[in-house]
Amino acid sequence: MSLHTHLSELERKHEALEREIQDAITHLSTDDLRIVELKRRKLHLKDEISRLRTSTRVMH
Repeated sequence: MSLHTHLSELERKHEALEREIQDAITHLSTDDLRIVELKRRKLHLKDEISRLRTSTRVMH
């Protein structure tokens, strides 16, 4: 898998998590711990995306 493809996949997952978080927030029955876990996963993806983008700039 190329770096570009990997970044695109991570960005897709990040966007999907954002939608899932918004859905969870709108449903009052969603457990707060579930929302926290989704936000943690989203932040992890954001950090990984940022790290990969930074490393590709360094290589060029």
